[in-house]
Amino acid sequence: MPRPASHQNLPEWLHEGAKVYDPGRDTEGVVQFIGDFEEPSTRRHIHNAVFLRPEGGGVEWTVLPGAVREAGPP
Repeated sequence: MPRPASHQNLPEWLHEGAKVYDPGRDTEGVVQFIGDFEEPSTRRHIHNAVFLRPEGGGVEWTVLPGAVREAGPP
């Protein structure tokens, strides 16, 4: 499936459904969505924000694309 033009500059491993590691939280998450986001508290616009959720469910959080890396094998 072709990637949207806005995602062309992202690594191939970073896509919806991918398991990633967020070193800022020292935890793994599953990518739920990648897209534009405006932080409500600061009104800061984030292009291609990565929305993560713990595997199996839980509270979602948002990071910059460069802030995560591909999760290693279990």
